[in-house]
Amino acid sequence: MAKKSTSSSSKGKSKVHKVMKEHKEGTLKSGSGKKVKSRKQAVAIALSEARKSGAKIPEKKKSS
Repeated sequence: MAKKSTSSSSKGKSKVHKVMKEHKEGTLKSGSGKKVKSRKQAVAIALSEARKSGAKIPEKKKSS
């Protein structure tokens, strides 16, 4: 039986799960090295990392 390849959506889910778990534990850090306290900021970091890993996540909507 052939091995099932991981889809881009499962890549994204696992990356977001990992980052949000770090946030909950208090070990998530931003690019500047400071601890992330805001849940919104943690979500933004998670989606950014998921995009970098190749997950098909739409870009942030721009307000007009």
